[in-house]
Amino acid sequence: MASDHQKKAGRPSGEIGSEHEPLINGIHISESYSASAAILPFLFPALGGLLYGYDIGATSCATISIESATLSGISWYDLSSVEIGLITSGSLYGALIGSVLAFKIADFLGRRRELITAAILYLVGALVTAISPNLVVMVIGRFVYGIGIGLAMHSAPMYIAETAPSQIRGVLISLKEFFIVLGMVAGYGIGSLLVEIVAGWRYMYAASTPLAVIMGIGMWWLPASPRWLLLRAIQGKGNMQELREAAVCCLCRLRGQSIGESASEQVDEILTELSYVAEETEATLGEMFHGKCLKALIIGGGLVLFQQITGQPSVLYYAASIFQSAGFSAASDATRVSILLGLLKLIMTGVAVVVVDRLGRRPLLLGGVSGMVISLFLLGSYYLFLDYVPAVAVVALLLYVGCYQLSFGPIGWLMISEVFPLRLRGRGLSIAVLVNFGANALVTFAFSPLKEWLGAGIVFYVFGVIALLSLLFIFFIVPETKGLTLEEIEAKCL
Repeated sequence: MASDHQKKAGRPSGEIGSEHEPLINGIHISESYSASAAILPFLFPALGGLLYGYDIGATSCATISIESATLSGISWYDLSSVEIGLITSGSLYGALIGSVLAFKIADFLGRRRELITAAILYLVGALVTAISPNLVVMVIGRFVYGIGIGLAMHSAPMYIAETAPSQIRGVLISLKEFFIVLGMVAGYGIGSLLVEIVAGWRYMYAASTPLAVIMGIGMWWLPASPRWLLLRAIQGKGNMQELREAAVCCLCRLRGQSIGESASEQVDEILTELSYVAEETEATLGEMFHGKCLKALIIGGGLVLFQQITGQPSVLYYAASIFQSAGFSAASDATRVSILLGLLKLIMTGVAVVVVDRLGRRPLLLGGVSGMVISLFLLGSYYLFLDYVPAVAVVALLLYVGCYQLSFGPIGWLMISEVFPLRLRGRGLSIAVLVNFGANALVTFAFSPLKEWLGAGIVFYVFGVIALLSLLFIFFIVPETKGLTLEEIEAKCL
C-alpha cells in the first residue's frame, strides 16, 4: 500500500504524505469486511440516485405525452413553453431547496434518517404528480419529488462514504453515479414504451413509487453511520459509552462476520483520529470558510461547479440534431438517441467504477477532462468551419459523453463525499450539492440566449476554455485520496 501514496517529485496537487501511515499511534488496523455485507449499505442509498436518474429520463418522455391532444388524457394539454419548463424544471427547483434544507437538518437527522425522509418525499412527489388533476398540483408534486432529490443526493454519498471500507469506497460511491445513469436509461426505456398510451405520463411517474418504498424500508432496516454516532459522542450530544457501543454494533452489521473482534478496536481508532483532527467542536458557519474547511469547500465546490459549467447539459441538447445531420435514422426519434447515449454513459461509468480504486481519482479526472477539452473544441469547430463533415460532430459528441462519465460524472460526487471533515461534512456537502444544482440550472437557462447571441460554435469554444481551466484546477488543487480512510484524508490532504 505504501507505494500507492508515495510523494512524487514535481506533483503540484495537495500532497497526501509519503505513506499510508497511521495518524496517531503507529498501528493501522486492517478494515476486514464481508463483500456480501457491504452490498445493502450501498444498494439502498444508491436507489436515491437511481430515482433521480429515472426522473430525468421519464420526464423527457412525459412532456411529449402531456402535450399530445389525443394521448395526454387531460383537458389542459395545451401548455405554454413556460408551463412545460415548470414541469421539467420543477424537480430541479425542489432539489435546490432540498440542498438548503440539508444544510440545516443533516447533522441533526443523521445520514440514515435523511435518506428515509428522501424516500418518503420521492414517494409522495411521484404519487401527487401521477394523479394530479391540473398543472398546479403537478408542479407541486414535481417540487416535492425534487426536495427528495436534493436530500438523497446530499445524504447518499455521505452514508456510503462513511460506512464503506476504504479499500472499496471509491468503487461504491462511483457505482452511485452508475445507478443515476441506469435510472436515466430506465426512464428513457419505460417512457418510450408508455408514450403511445393514453395518459402514459401518469404511469411513467407512478412507476417510480415501488423503488421509493423499497428505498425507505431498506434505509429503515440499515444501521446508522458509525462515524456520525461517534461525531455526536465526541461533541457531547449523547452518552459517550452508549454511542460508542452503538457504533460498534453498527460497524459489525456493516462489515459482517469477517470483522470478528476488531470492531471495537476500529471504533477506538476512529475516535482517536477524530480527536486528533479536532472534531470535538461543531463547525460554525464562519469557520466553514477558514482553514481546512475552506480548502475542502474549494476542492469539492470547484469540482461540482466545473462538472456543470463545462457544458454537460448543453452538449446533450444537441445530440439529436448531431445524429440526424450524420444520417443516423435513430436521430429522428429523440428518445432513441437518448437511450443510445444513456447506454454509452452506462458503459463508461462502469469503466470508471472498475478502475477508480486502482488508478486513483486524479488520473481519471485529468485524462477524462483532457478528452472533454478536445471534444468541445471539435464541436465548436464543427459549427463554425466543419459543418460539411458531420462525422466530426458525432465523434466529438461520443468522446465528450464518454470522457465526462470517466471523470466529472462519478469522480465529482466521489470527491465531495471524501474531502469534507466529518464535523462539517453534512453542511459542506449541502453547499456542494447546492452549487451543483444551481450551476446546472444556470447553464440550462443561459444556454439558449447565449446560443442566439454568440452562435453554437462560440458557445462550445467558451465551454472548451472553461474545461481547460478546470484541468488546471484539478492539476494544482485536487489531491489524490485513493486508499486513505476519511480521517487520513482530513489529516493529510487538507
